[in-house]
Amino acid sequence: MPRSVLQRFALDGKVAVVTGGGDGIGRAACRHLASAGAVVIVLDKDGTKANDVARSIAAEGSSAKAHEVSVTDEGGLEAVLGEVIKAHGRLDILVNNAGVAIRSKALEMSIEDWNQVLAVNLTGMFLAARISARHMIAAGNGGAIVNTASIMGLSGGLYPNVAYQTTKGGVVNMTRALALEWVKSNIRVNAIAPTFVRTAFIAGLIGNPEVLATIEAATPMGRLAEPEEIADAILFLASPAAAMITGTILPVDGGYLAR
Repeated sequence: MPRSVLQRFALDGKVAVVTGGGDGIGRAACRHLASAGAVVIVLDKDGTKANDVARSIAAEGSSAKAHEVSVTDEGGLEAVLGEVIKAHGRLDILVNNAGVAIRSKALEMSIEDWNQVLAVNLTGMFLAARISARHMIAAGNGGAIVNTASIMGLSGGLYPNVAYQTTKGGVVNMTRALALEWVKSNIRVNAIAPTFVRTAFIAGLIGNPEVLATIEAATPMGRLAEPEEIADAILFLASPAAAMITGTILPVDGGYLAR
């Protein structure tokens, strides 16, 4: 491929923040963004995991820094992103990836569990997007926000998981709403909608051979996605190659939603 085309995916000089960057899809996204030239800020509630990712990126010659923070902590997020602006003078990309799942039938789910999932997956994502957008608008450089939704936000799913499905449906429409609200500030807001991905996040499901077989049978491609395949889509939406794309929900699902 001609280098002029590949340059459309380059992120040299950009500063990218990834929430939930310590593991799974977030870890893969951090590594992809760094490989494309971005300075990567790894945020995770688990500081050890965040530091491990940042060190692995630095060991390969790219720039990364880790911060321990929960997306439910508005003050903590403001402080961390303020440090990013102070250190680098800009914030160009937010990969809004932090999320939790508490799988339960609706009739059995406690309101405490419901509120926890909403706090992380919906409110936390909103807070990270809003704080980041304020910095992007103040700098006048625009930016790109990529939210992690899910095929469960666009379908009823395979298993009872009502809080997760509800929040991911909210992420879908929040993405569209923010894309329209911030388009005049040159901030693009998109989302990915991954299928079941081979990460620790669903280890409890795919550790059961019968469940794994059901998931594979429901996926036309017949397999789970790998974290790097989701990160490929994140890199695309964050890059100049997606300059005309905003308000889009991009399934990365092996055909799951096409059924």
